[in-house]
Amino acid sequence: MTIREFKMPDVGEGLTEAEILKWYVQPGDTVTDGQVVCEVETAKAAVELPIPFDGTVHELLFPEGTTVDVGQVIISVNVGGGAEPEAPAAPAAAAAPAQEPVAEPAAEPAPEGRQPVLVGYGVAASSTKRRARRTTAAEPAAAVVPEQLNGHAPAAERPLAKPPVRKLAKDLGVDLATVTPTGPDGIITREDVHAAAAPAPAPVVEAPAPVAAPAPVAAPAQAAPAAVSDARETRIPIKGVRKATAAAMVGSAFTAPHVTEFVTFDITRTMKLVEELKSDKDMAGLRVNPLLLIAKAVLVAVKRNPDINAAWDEANQEIVLKHYVNLGIAAATPRGLIVPNIKDAHAQTLPELSQSLSELVATAREGKTTPAAMQGGTFTITNVGVFGVDTGTPILNPGESAILAVGAIKLQPWVHKGKVKPRQVTTLALSFDHRLVDGELGSKFLADVAAILENPKRLITWA
Repeated sequence: MTIREFKMPDVGEGLTEAEILKWYVQPGDTVTDGQVVCEVETAKAAVELPIPFDGTVHELLFPEGTTVDVGQVIISVNVGGGAEPEAPAAPAAAAAPAQEPVAEPAAEPAPEGRQPVLVGYGVAASSTKRRARRTTAAEPAAAVVPEQLNGHAPAAERPLAKPPVRKLAKDLGVDLATVTPTGPDGIITREDVHAAAAPAPAPVVEAPAPVAAPAPVAAPAQAAPAAVSDARETRIPIKGVRKATAAAMVGSAFTAPHVTEFVTFDITRTMKLVEELKSDKDMAGLRVNPLLLIAKAVLVAVKRNPDINAAWDEANQEIVLKHYVNLGIAAATPRGLIVPNIKDAHAQTLPELSQSLSELVATAREGKTTPAAMQGGTFTITNVGVFGVDTGTPILNPGESAILAVGAIKLQPWVHKGKVKPRQVTTLALSFDHRLVDGELGSKFLADVAAILENPKRLITWA
């Protein structure tokens, strides 16, 4: 029997973990190259994972609901043919006790072997042989024990943590040397950092339920914890969309210096144009709403103020000006808030933009948005007006320089042609990264968007 292992791949760009939502196969099932074996949730998207080889499922390494690091083996498959998958299992089980006494010493070199494996899968046979050789070498194992007894020297030199976790610790002011790791092989996880950064009163709140504190630590090895309720409060595990959103917003808020400006204006003419376009033959069968024209106004304003469409490259100490617009649209979904973007929206006609918006919203509501659709955004629009909210101070989508919040459109008294009349009025709020965008540029851009929507003929003259 020949066993191949399939590791959790990085289905996006730079993802570090994913939650197994559902297994579609069980041990003993036959699988073929390209067959979907499970569904995972990563970076706010549900993604189906296909197996890249043929064989018979030997073992599922993690149950549904478990969050798994990228690069960890999630399923093993017998690809060597033969009908004796259970026979080799007995020796493997017998070998397990021999590994346990030296499991901790062997964990020290393990991260070196795992770090380069961020994407894809590897061959189980070679990794298994290495572990067997280490466990049978009694002398090296004994040599590690005295070092651990003398003040835990190896672990104290440099705590094990992935780069995103180190950055989070730096942002929160947490010394990794003081954090108790709970991840595999003694790796510090983001949950460990958040736990270390939690204010002192937090343990007092959890004191009436002493079992609640260790429960999240033990859960990843089993099934994901469900919400726990009593008469006074409900505790919901932080994972999936909420976890990804929280990490992104904390990182953005503490990295980019936010500035927000507001403008209130008469959008009556744009609302009339929306009604006219609904009966236009060129827009037949397409969805026409205020957001469509607001998006078009943003694209025209970006063309007039191209420096607003930029990114800050901290590593290279460069400002990156984008000559394209991947327009992000914040969408509320059953999984939470996500921000997919329309690629090269600047090059689309109004009908094409309408089609792209419709597809984006429909895909998001169905929970089928891919990680790729949420990466590479350059500018975002969030429409809080659909909830009846006048406006807000939105936080930048990480990697972008600006975000526009659209408030509710309401009938209000307004001075029009020297007389007070009922007009459709709204408020826009522009948050921008003050490292990239100064007050003049931000003000000009926001004023241009308002001017276009106040007099939509400018869509033609300024485009």
